[in-house]
Amino acid sequence: MLIRDEIISLLEQALTSAENADAISSVPNHTVTVEHPNREEHGNFSSNLPLKIQGLVKIKALDLAKIIIEYIPTHDAVERVEIAPPGFINFFLSDKWVAQQASVIASDYTFGQIPIEGEKSIQIEYVSANPTGPIHVGNGRGAAIGSSLANTFKFTGYRVQQEYYINDGGTQVLIFGQTLYARYLQLHGSEASLPDNGYPGSYMIDLAQEIKNRHGADFMEQNNDSVIEQIGMLGIEIMIEEIKNDLKQIGVEFDSWFSEKNLMEENGQYGQIMAILTAKNQITERDGAVWFTSSELGESKDNVLIRSDGTPTYYATDIAYHYEKFVERKFDRVIDIWGADHQGHVSRLKAAIDSVGGNSEGLDVLLYQLVTLRRGDEIVPLSKRAGEIVTLANVVAEVGEDAARYFFLATGANQPMEFDLELAVKQSDDNPVYYVQYAHALISSI
Repeated sequence: MLIRDEIISLLEQALTSAENADAISSVPNHTVTVEHPNREEHGNFSSNLPLKIQGLVKIKALDLAKIIIEYIPTHDAVERVEIAPPGFINFFLSDKWVAQQASVIASDYTFGQIPIEGEKSIQIEYVSANPTGPIHVGNGRGAAIGSSLANTFKFTGYRVQQEYYINDGGTQVLIFGQTLYARYLQLHGSEASLPDNGYPGSYMIDLAQEIKNRHGADFMEQNNDSVIEQIGMLGIEIMIEEIKNDLKQIGVEFDSWFSEKNLMEENGQYGQIMAILTAKNQITERDGAVWFTSSELGESKDNVLIRSDGTPTYYATDIAYHYEKFVERKFDRVIDIWGADHQGHVSRLKAAIDSVGGNSEGLDVLLYQLVTLRRGDEIVPLSKRAGEIVTLANVVAEVGEDAARYFFLATGANQPMEFDLELAVKQSDDNPVYYVQYAHALISSI
């Protein structure tokens, strides 16, 4: 039990033991509260209980305080109890007891836990970067935030599932497959050009080489859409392997990897939510596209669910995904961690979640701002014209896991952050990470 709760218990015992118990017995226990006073001379904890109940028991607050403290039981943690006008009861903790808490805290991993009522389940979905390229340094910020939140909720007793949503469907995956197939053909000496809006980064050449190493010339004699899809999915699988390894370098591991393709299967969640919205007359066709009539639910406009070419939008698959979270897996709370550029997506998603039977009040979306990478006074470009990016793996290799996680978390998520690579490796008090590590080493040696 926390010392605050124990002091509340002392006051509750005093109320039931006081001489005029008949008058005080009508005071409900929830009336008893204690706070940390603003001034040191008022003790470690203070209660305004006499002021709160003086009208109820018809006794002046100061006189009531004198009665109550006579019946407060002794406690090893409490050195003395004093009264202060106009009716406060102030508790002063024993220096000896406070000193003993250092060993208590050191030996108790659960110290500070606040048990929750009932078993609550939380799903935290974060990073979820397209598996068409490596995790970059900007994704690292979302990874550190999500992982730290998950650790905190686990510590407080929640059942937590950490999930990565794999965007393995849609146009970008098709273009990824076309690019990868072109690189694969080039490695076998065939002439092939990259598709428009393809992925020019050199990592695609490495990826094609890996597929060649694993499968040789198996795909050379075939040239159709199914082969492009097949080689694209092989590339996605390899990229996910690399993403898992990169995230593990900063202590991030997921319980579940959810494939977008699952939503689109026959009788999958995408079909289910479209049927629900149709049955509720919340769908309309306009300009060759299918729209969710979100303007009727307070949104500023309707939103497209199916494009005129027949492909579902990101919005439609996201509704299906959250239907699966709330309605099928029945999470009590869902936390999505997104980049700030998705801010406009939040309210329209919540409107749709309620329409398909979910609980928008159980959804929290945490948005984080961009990362600026620096090396001292020089800004490091996060991407180059050739499609190369500064990967999370590059940064962690240079500064280490502790520094990477610390810098990602040191600035509030709603503020842009600067990551100074030069500062992160300094062994001086200028570097907050080094300062914390040094302090930890000293404390651990005591």
